[in-house]
Amino acid sequence: MNIEKIEEEIRQLKKEKNAIILAHNYERPEIQDIADYLGDSLKLSKVASKTDVDIILFCGVTFMAETAKILSPRKTVLQPRVEAGCELADKITRKDLQRMKEKYPDAKVVSYVNTTADVKAESDVCCTSANAVNVVRNIEVDRVIFVPDRNLASYVQRFVDKEVIPWDGGYCYVHEYITKEEVLKAKEKYPDAVILVHPECNPSVIDIADKVLSTGGMVNFVGESDNKRFLIGTEEGIIYRLKKENPEKEFYPAGRKRFCWDMKMTTLKDVYLALKEGRYTVELPEDIIRSAAKALDAMLQYT
Repeated sequence: MNIEKIEEEIRQLKKEKNAIILAHNYERPEIQDIADYLGDSLKLSKVASKTDVDIILFCGVTFMAETAKILSPRKTVLQPRVEAGCELADKITRKDLQRMKEKYPDAKVVSYVNTTADVKAESDVCCTSANAVNVVRNIEVDRVIFVPDRNLASYVQRFVDKEVIPWDGGYCYVHEYITKEEVLKAKEKYPDAVILVHPECNPSVIDIADKVLSTGGMVNFVGESDNKRFLIGTEEGIIYRLKKENPEKEFYPAGRKRFCWDMKMTTLKDVYLALKEGRYTVELPEDIIRSAAKALDAMLQYT
């Protein structure tokens, strides 16, 4: 089938099956275009939980589809490419976190939403890149275990007057490999550009950024800004959305284009087959769903 035909088939299947398609900001352009909602993982899961659908098809990676299931346990959640994982989320296990809790018994656990469901279930509260500072600042302890991203933990530590204990082995390879040197080279080429970087970036990159923002924060900032040129320090997929929503503005990667290959796995054919054949269904144990939901719900009181 050509692209137009497969898009038509997908739209028809959505109606027949009362389904909704969610896509993360890093997905392929054609996946972003076919989605009903586009955004970061937690925003998308919250949107899905409030919609009257039977099926949530999540174009992203495994932890995102799991989060949708946690927030919508009675709905069917499909992940069109089941092997699309997240190296950051996989860098810490529930047992790893349990050992950290034994080592720091007086600390509360804040887990980034980029974690597996069983790690969320072992946590006191979850956070996003957008609200991590507020969550850690407002939680009622002086020591916080922060997992799994060491760079995000370092960023949070800049703004809070308490001890943030990171999981040292955790980082996102996309953001870790954005370097200060290549960002400065890009700035030399586009001196009037505003540098926007994700808080998962290395501290040396954070230091030279004009703004440090989540993907949702970047979308909002660019839409409201009077600036016309931007250097984007995150996975390159979001540049497609930024250009589409702001055609009068210019966007360039802050250095070399950085790809999350797991985010790029899902194709239109995968979406079509997922809706047609009901693959692949996300299943989680009830106790994990209950405990992880508590950590996600707790986030609201600290934000």
